[in-house]
Amino acid sequence: MQIQEKKLDPRTKLTMVLWISSLAVFIRNINFLTGILLITIMISLGVGSNPLTVVKKMKRLLGVFVAIIFIQSIFTKGEVSIIAIGGIAFLTREGIIKGVELALRMAIIIISATIVATSNPREIIQGLVQWRVPYEIAFMVSIAIRFLPLLVEEIKDTVTAIQLRGVELEGIPMGKKIRIYSYIFMPVVASTLMKARKLSTAMETRGFAAYPSRTSFKVLKTSTLDYSIMAISWLAAICTIKAYLIMK
Repeated sequence: MQIQEKKLDPRTKLTMVLWISSLAVFIRNINFLTGILLITIMISLGVGSNPLTVVKKMKRLLGVFVAIIFIQSIFTKGEVSIIAIGGIAFLTREGIIKGVELALRMAIIIISATIVATSNPREIIQGLVQWRVPYEIAFMVSIAIRFLPLLVEEIKDTVTAIQLRGVELEGIPMGKKIRIYSYIFMPVVASTLMKARKLSTAMETRGFAAYPSRTSFKVLKTSTLDYSIMAISWLAAICTIKAYLIMK
């Protein structure tokens, strides 16, 4: 059953995301993290998002997760060594556990962001302002949400332009690949800074923050459904933390 988008206040979604991301950072148990991930996916589906596309894209980070597992195995003292060369453990059970925990934690935080992404950025700003957050900070959060998709698209365009020039990124050595990606990120960062400067100029021209307070045409109203979901979020988070501390 899908929750209708218009019925949920963006502050309700922010409350859920804050609790989900906080639990993901605080808890260090694979079973708990797996449960939180499944609940996050169900909530994301319930508000009308499609987290499965994000999960598919995370397959590209599989190499990073494997590297993290080996790094954790080397620098974390483990009792059970799976691969050891010359007395140095390159793969341990503890390293695998920590690597899987980190992968689950990243997946939870990334997928929880899709919950907030279903709201209009203007509504997110209004929700933060009605939470007594300064308008400048709320506007900054909204701009960050808007800039991320543009940044991703610009990186994709730059990679495509390099591939059209005959550079194949798949079959080259890792060292050369890192060097090529460093060349990619420099123009992307420069372009982002130029856009930020133009945006700043446009905001100053239009008198942004000229007055200490501002009015809003649209004021968000919290419904009974919103209060219920917020209460359930608080209760579920507190119960999860209590159960985790008992079992720890």
